[in-house]
This record gives sequence, structure tokens and C-alpha cells, in this order.
Amino acid sequence: MKPGHVSWIVLPVAGLSASMPAQAAVYLTVAQAQQLMFGDAPLTALSITLTPAQIAAIEQRSGVRVATPVLQVWKAPTGYFLVDAVIGKHDLITYALALTSAGAVREIEVLEYREAYGSEIRLPRWRAQFTGKHAGDPLRVGQDIQGISGATLSCEHVTDGIRRLLATYEQVLKGG
Repeated sequence: MKPGHVSWIVLPVAGLSASMPAQAAVYLTVAQAQQLMFGDAPLTALSITLTPAQIAAIEQRSGVRVATPVLQVWKAPTGYFLVDAVIGKHDLITYALALTSAGAVREIEVLEYREAYGSEIRLPRWRAQFTGKHAGDPLRVGQDIQGISGATLSCEHVTDGIRRLLATYEQVLKGG
């Protein structure tokens, strides 16, 4: 190499970006989701820790493992607001579930999505499939819930989480 000569090494940008970790996308805070789902209705935080017997009953009814006994629940005059998190493929998906007083799904919102792929579960059309569902409904991707190509695990795991929360409503919140 000649003195004063500069050599450049050019790395492909695509190669660099593919190895970079995905960053979490925060779509809504808990307070924003509460406002969106229940408007100005007063929400009261409930302090609920599931007993081993309740966990066993919820797991039996939903077919989904309860990861933590501590629930994030608020009572509204017209239902309940719950915040939950499930693993997508590798990372957590945090979502909010609004239930009617009768335990039917009113609405779901994705609060935070950390996966590199599959954020299509935020699309209103996919989320609307849950509206009106109860604990007795199958809530299975490929049966009463359509999946999304490229978001298979996100669809399945959020659906499982909602099925678990509906079983939790039946076991713990109903009539409360």
C-alpha cells in the first residue's frame, strides 16, 4: 500500500441490520389503553394473587400454564381491564384485554411488541375475532381464530393468553 493511500472496507448494510436485535415497540401505555377501552369510566385496581387451587383450576379449564400468580386487573363499572404478557417466538408481547361484566371479550390491544416479526397481530381485523368470545369458546388458532402467516407463534400465544384470562375471569372474577 502506498503511503497516504486510504483503503475502505465496505460492509453490506443488510448484513449488519439482520444481526441487530429487534427493539420493543410501545404502542400504548396501560393508562392509554384504559382510556381507549373504557373512556372516562373510573377503574379500580384489584390486588389479586391466585392461590394454588385457582391456578390448577385455570390451567385445567384453559389448557394453558399460569406463569405468574399475580394478576394485573382493574374493575370498571361495565367490566374488567386486564394486562398480561405472553412469549411470542422469543420475546414478550404485552397486551390488554377488556371484558364485559358478563365475561365476554370487549376488546384487545397490543401494548408492547418486542419480536422482529409478527406485529400484524395489532391489526384491528385480527383482534376483532375475539370480540364477544367467552370462556366456553374454543379460542384456538385454526378453529375459531384465524392465524396470520409470519405471525404464527404470536397469534397462538396471544390466543392462549386470552383463553387463560377468560378462564381466570370464570374462576376468580365472575360475580366479583
